[in-house]
Amino acid sequence: MPVQVLVVDDDALSREVLALLLHGAGYAVETADSGDAALLHLQTVRIVPQVVLTDLQMPGTTGRELALRLRGLCSPATMLLAMSASARDDESNRGYDGFLLKPFTMGIFTAAIAGNMAKLSKEPNGAAATVLNEVVYNQLAGSMRPPKLKQLYTLCLADVEGRLATMRRAAAGDDDAAYKREAHAIKGGCGMVGALELQTLATSMEERGLSDDHVASLKEFLVACERLRGMLIAREIIHDRTSGVSGEDA
Repeated sequence: MPVQVLVVDDDALSREVLALLLHGAGYAVETADSGDAALLHLQTVRIVPQVVLTDLQMPGTTGRELALRLRGLCSPATMLLAMSASARDDESNRGYDGFLLKPFTMGIFTAAIAGNMAKLSKEPNGAAATVLNEVVYNQLAGSMRPPKLKQLYTLCLADVEGRLATMRRAAAGDDDAAYKREAHAIKGGCGMVGALELQTLATSMEERGLSDDHVASLKEFLVACERLRGMLIAREIIHDRTSGVSGEDA
């Protein structure tokens, strides 16, 4: 699945050019013509973008305030990248994971994503360590080629999301046994591929069943799925770069 990018820019031409370049480089792109439009969009989508690329000088909500509000609507794994045709202003771009000076190449954009995810994955006590069991991941990566590894995790996430749909139906029918059965299956499958955060959440859901907060648990699980998906995509980008694949060829 391609990296999902939300481009936010009040200039129609800039927005269109960026969308075309990103599509051409293999990214999935959505656009918004203002910070306020982006915030409204994020309140209605089921899957949040892995990257938000936003201009710093726009009417309405922008700069640091926009970054704070985006953090509240996006998943913790979402990268916020600011961009501007002017030199960076440390105050206005505070709260973002990076800054890109317009115009920039897709190679620079890809490097910014890879660089930010590389920093996150090296934090031993950070969020990345709770998402993926490095020992299991490295064992799998050492035993199969990258396309097979990607297919394995894609199948895992597809299975998880299918079972979550079954869990919603079980909750609607007050079928506690079916709800716990699907959580147990998710726990086992995620454990096999080292999806540690999903495994932990599924264990809790199996133990608690249809408790009062099961709706919140299901939403938290979807966010965790996107966190894992974003991390895996970033690892693929990093692998391509270290293997000599340029951003334009990705």
